[in-house]
Amino acid sequence: MQHAVGSPLPPPHQPGQGPVTDWSPTAHHPGAHHPGAQRGPVPTPHQVPGFAAPGTPTGPLPPSPPQQAPAPPPADTTGHVPLPPGGPVAVPSAPPATATAPDPTTTTLAVLLIGPAGAGKTSVAKYWADHRRVPTAHISLDDVREWVRSGFADPQSGWNDHSEAQYRLARRTCGFAARNFLANGISCILDDAVFPDRPVVGLGGWKRHVGPGLLPVVLLPGLDVVLERNAERTGNRRLTDEEVARIHGRMAGWYGSGLPIIDNSQLDVPATARVLDDVLARAIASPPNW
Repeated sequence: MQHAVGSPLPPPHQPGQGPVTDWSPTAHHPGAHHPGAQRGPVPTPHQVPGFAAPGTPTGPLPPSPPQQAPAPPPADTTGHVPLPPGGPVAVPSAPPATATAPDPTTTTLAVLLIGPAGAGKTSVAKYWADHRRVPTAHISLDDVREWVRSGFADPQSGWNDHSEAQYRLARRTCGFAARNFLANGISCILDDAVFPDRPVVGLGGWKRHVGPGLLPVVLLPGLDVVLERNAERTGNRRLTDEEVARIHGRMAGWYGSGLPIIDNSQLDVPATARVLDDVLARAIASPPNW
């Protein structure tokens, strides 16, 4: 059935009802006349707004009553969840000597897992985050760095100002995300190849972006293990043996730094995650000075 342009559509036909026969355009257009349609009573002049019948005093119409603002939605409705702003993570307070050390598996933590390419940082971080009893997020610097598609500065093509800028931007982005997760009760573990001979850019940058409460842990297996694991990589995350050896040598500078170091040469991922919990328990009880 066709309708004139501008005329309203008929109401939908409900299941279980017979054919709709009581709808007509006159119900919505009082002034229109259609053959066969019954017209309602014509309003008298005193019923028409703005028209006065003969002998009726004229004057301005009384003001319309003020419309009330709609009532606010009830407090239990969904659609808006207030989130606390993310601030710098404070240094965890050491428990009193008489108190039991906090359980690292149920404490909200900010962890930075450091290590060379092929150390197993990402695998350990994912496993650790997956098996905690409290909400935990894993933030990988390489994943965030590879958000850049067009114009990605691949360090394998040569380290330059563009790759340096993208690394710094990725660290800042990861730190911003970590602070917001932690402010809302979600632990974070970040992984990055931080070099000890660049303290201002590496560890110092993470401390600025996340806060002094970040707990750094170094994952440093032997060179032969790192080379073997790097050989299993694909894409731009696989480095040459020479580059892996050079990075591993620079990472050896963490020895004597005071940071906890885990040699996972003979450990699988679950065993390394258990050692990480032990290291973090000691770090909570006595935060490292870094």
